[in-house]
Amino acid sequence: MGKIDRHIKKYKVNYLSIVLLLIAYYFCLPKQLFKDPTATVITSSNNDLLGAQIAKDGQWRFPHNDSIPEKFKTCILHFEDEYFYKHPGFNPVSIAKALRDNLKSGGVKRGGSTLTQQVIRLSRKGQNRSYVEKLKELILATRLELRESKDKILAYYSSNAPFGGNVVGLDAASWRYFNRNANDLSWAESATLAVLPNAPSLIYPGKNQERLLKKRNRLLKKLLSNAIIDSLTYNLAIIEGLPQKPYPLPQIAPHLLQKVSKSHYGQFVKTSINKPLQEQVNHIVKAHYNQLSQNEIYNAAVLVLDVKNRHVLAYVGNTPTDKTHQNEVDIIDKPRSTGSILKPFLYAAMLDSGDLLPHTLVADVPTQFGNYNPENYNKTYDGAVPASRALSRSLNVPAVRMLQQFGLDRYHHYLKQLRLKDLKYPASHYGLSLVLGGAESNLWDLCKSYAALSSTLNHFSETSSEYFENEFTEPTFLASEVIDFGQKND
Repeated sequence: MGKIDRHIKKYKVNYLSIVLLLIAYYFCLPKQLFKDPTATVITSSNNDLLGAQIAKDGQWRFPHNDSIPEKFKTCILHFEDEYFYKHPGFNPVSIAKALRDNLKSGGVKRGGSTLTQQVIRLSRKGQNRSYVEKLKELILATRLELRESKDKILAYYSSNAPFGGNVVGLDAASWRYFNRNANDLSWAESATLAVLPNAPSLIYPGKNQERLLKKRNRLLKKLLSNAIIDSLTYNLAIIEGLPQKPYPLPQIAPHLLQKVSKSHYGQFVKTSINKPLQEQVNHIVKAHYNQLSQNEIYNAAVLVLDVKNRHVLAYVGNTPTDKTHQNEVDIIDKPRSTGSILKPFLYAAMLDSGDLLPHTLVADVPTQFGNYNPENYNKTYDGAVPASRALSRSLNVPAVRMLQQFGLDRYHHYLKQLRLKDLKYPASHYGLSLVLGGAESNLWDLCKSYAALSSTLNHFSETSSEYFENEFTEPTFLASEVIDFGQKND
């Protein structure tokens, strides 16, 4: 037996123990550090915040964000961990100083934790702050340093640090305390948020303002001393006030947020919404509501689509009415009587089949179909009118006569091809009133169908009678989604 073999046999237990320890060390850190529920957050196509729905545990905790604003990054490193990019997860010098001071005082007077250790502590909620727990944090911190980049660890911290009350993470804190995106914060605001996780109770409105101000200004002074900011910036920063009370988060598209949360709960979703257009539509709906509510009309909805790409540009699911009139109900996808809105589809179907031309004369005279006696809105009749004029004036009698000529079952089949999901019954259930509001549909399906009708006409004009095979497709409110219209057909 060789010398090496004898050595291995002699120290086999030791080697096995080392291997087992290395395996335990490798697997000691959970794959997912944070499993807390997060808020559902939606933004416009330009990344403007439209709204957020609080997390299931009642915390304003935005989804994890890998992007950290430079000002906050600078502030948090100078306040918490200046050697963050140099240490392996723990700082021996800081630990030694903290241990010395704590032993002298007989209690915990100073912490020596790095930002990496604080990330571990945040992920291990409810653990006692004992020396044994500190040792565990240290081991897990070194493992985290081996697994993740420094910037990733910093992102973990900024997304999960407590900022007072039920506010968790930098993104939520910047909106709750300063009513804007973290990237738009000033040096004073960034410094305020940098010192908060160290003592989050300081942010309560009307309390501890002097202590919070001193901590913030001490950090700003440090930034000045290290030539991070100049004297002018420092002098302007220290005269900035502190946040007094949390701001409500924007609710620019509350019903879309409600819709998004059903399929993307707890996620950050960039929508296709055009924020200026959304705000303009909100204003218009509110103005109409103020007038219509005088006549006891309390509900309305608006959906704006881009015909070319079928992206949702504005989404108003209801008026700013009260709970008595169900202001939280999104009526965009709720069935309502179609009224005269299906008439253009009959006209288009008859044009497409060759049963009608725009100038074909249609009779507008008193007519009775069995027990059904349709009337025009103004109770008058024009005799013979061109089909195009009958449509533009939304005449009821010519529409019913055209439907009878085209065929009720045939028209019903045509509408089913538009995927109007609320058209649930056979043609006989609706009868000839189908074209005058005898059926129900919802605003989403109707906008989808009208967008397809418009797009078909655009393609006909642009490419000489060519159409996309998937014109009648579902719209999307996701900015990243590209609609597949399929191939062009003659």
